Amino acid sequence: MKVTVVGTGYVGLVTGAILADFGNQVFCLDTNEEKINQLKSGRVPFYEPGLEEIVKRNAEAQRLIFTTSYKESVIYSEVVFICVGTPPKRNGEADLSFVKSAVKSVAENLADYTVVVGKSTVPVGTGEKMTELIKKFKSKRAKFDWVSNPEFLREGSAVFDTLHPDRIVIGSESEEAKEVMLELHKPIDGLALLTDVKSAEMIKYGANAFLSTKISFANAMANICEKVGADVESVMDGIGYDRRIGRPFLYPGIGYGGSCFPKDVLALIDIAKRSGYNFKLLKAVDEINKERASLFVAKLEKALGGLGGKTVAILGLSFKPNTDDMREAPSLKVIKMLRERGAEVRAYDPVARENARKLMPEATHCVNIYEAVDGAEALCVLTEWNEFKEIDLEKIKKLLKNPIVVDGRNIYDPIRMKELGFSYFGIGRS
Repeated sequence: MKVTVVGTGYVGLVTGAILADFGNQVFCLDTNEEKINQLKSGRVPFYEPGLEEIVKRNAEAQRLIFTTSYKESVIYSEVVFICVGTPPKRNGEADLSFVKSAVKSVAENLADYTVVVGKSTVPVGTGEKMTELIKKFKSKRAKFDWVSNPEFLREGSAVFDTLHPDRIVIGSESEEAKEVMLELHKPIDGLALLTDVKSAEMIKYGANAFLSTKISFANAMANICEKVGADVESVMDGIGYDRRIGRPFLYPGIGYGGSCFPKDVLALIDIAKRSGYNFKLLKAVDEINKERASLFVAKLEKALGGLGGKTVAILGLSFKPNTDDMREAPSLKVIKMLRERGAEVRAYDPVARENARKLMPEATHCVNIYEAVDGAEALCVLTEWNEFKEIDLEKIKKLLKNPIVVDGRNIYDPIRMKELGFSYFGIGRS
């Protein structure tokens, strides 16, 4: 098939590259000329394991074409994916301006029958609005159907998730459009869930809200475990081994971040409010998440007996491992609080260093773990990179002025840390 993907962020570029790898002719379209030129030169503008090789292979085979022109792509395509951002407004409502702009431009260039697919995370009812927008701007001879096809990609494993999804949600009122989407996804091993547009739109928000709830629940349990002397990791194991619940995302820490969970939780709270429902549970999920950074800093401050004039080493800046994404990263809040309390910060991240440097120039950004730790009075772990799990702890102890470790991701064994002579503080561990 001939396909256009509008937007070359995580979702758009991964989607386009994988579809091209299946043998389709794919146009990846973006209005950002600098990004398109970067992709034409073979460079992926963000870190995602395995993606650059797929992009290069298909660009060289001329199955993957990068463009800024709707006219040279949409007019030839049987399927057009909308993969642009929906950032939150101040009130939490999803900003649909990028979606509307993209859909309008698509509509103006439609020819013959085209399936227009909304992959961006959008509020319920957006499909109806976009359908009306397309009708307003398309030519009389152009025919189309709208499909909601939400993505469930995890940054750091987006290629794997695209190839091996738990489910492929296809929301449409058109049987023809559903058949086109099933054919396009035929090479992908995943359960196809066929539904209406509104249900598909709600599935995305519901999934992210539930996963966020699991994280905040684990963090709330960690607070109680610290007070009563229980070990939250054992507690989460005991809960997570129940097949009705499951262990994934029952991980306490310094809170969730990234481009999806924070904005989607706020957006669903706003959707509920507009429909006349007070989503108290999800408000609590958001509140628990927001307090994680301040609780972490308070733990460190207590361990050091104050932060003024102290040097703190930070390991991990991206919101999660295997990505350079700094959007809503908990490290931004933690480092801001440390600086406000008079602490000096020496930070290291294996991949996100350059992105982080732009957002927090007040921190010293080091080239490796040991440079960050050397002379610091405490070590803090904010992202659970595998590299940090295998460090030479005896060397770390010698480099630190004080053998204090505050582990925001519980990657170290408290018993071993005690045996090595560290003052170790985890999350939800007595």
